[in-house]
Amino acid sequence: LAEQEKKLGSWAKVVISSVVTEKNKTFEGKSVLAGAKETGKNPYDFMKDLLIEERNRVGMVIFMMKEANLKRILAHPLVGVGTDGSAVAPYGLLHRGKPHPRHYGTFPRVLGKYIREEKIVPLPEMMRKITSIPAQKFGLGKRGTLKSGYFADIVIFDQDKVIDKATWTDPHQYPEGIEYVLVNGRVVIKEGEHTGDLPGKVLRKEKV
Repeated sequence: LAEQEKKLGSWAKVVISSVVTEKNKTFEGKSVLAGAKETGKNPYDFMKDLLIEERNRVGMVIFMMKEANLKRILAHPLVGVGTDGSAVAPYGLLHRGKPHPRHYGTFPRVLGKYIREEKIVPLPEMMRKITSIPAQKFGLGKRGTLKSGYFADIVIFDQDKVIDKATWTDPHQYPEGIEYVLVNGRVVIKEGEHTGDLPGKVLRKEKV
């Protein structure tokens, strides 16, 4: 733990994203430093006790990136964009803990903050980064490009409004500005609301 703190500089950079027991749910979305102060413990004892009580079932998010580096990497022509996330929802079995806001907001944040507001790269270039580059990287045949004979996976958004809403303390929030979504040619989001249609399927990498 001492070595980890030395690398991070502060336990304020380690945020507890999920626990299992109801007793410790109050710590979700808070930093280790905040939890330690709340319990009157030092960060080491707080983290040790939490791990023991939760039987090591503690999720966390660590702040280690610099915004300047992120922008530089994002603008590189060979870089694609992905969520690095899993399936989450604001309800049911997938509503657990306080996951990283990227689960809900990766692409709206890129389109709103980094393209509309900061203009890191032109919009068409960013569209390539979030569609065809990832599809090619993961070997998803006939996807990622609007082309005859390809699967119609389409997102229609308002470039003047699209933005992420998820936060560290309230991550289960859908973005704004996403009007329509088509999956395999069928409308699943209409005027910002789910239609109830579930045309998605498991995608596997194609052999080259």
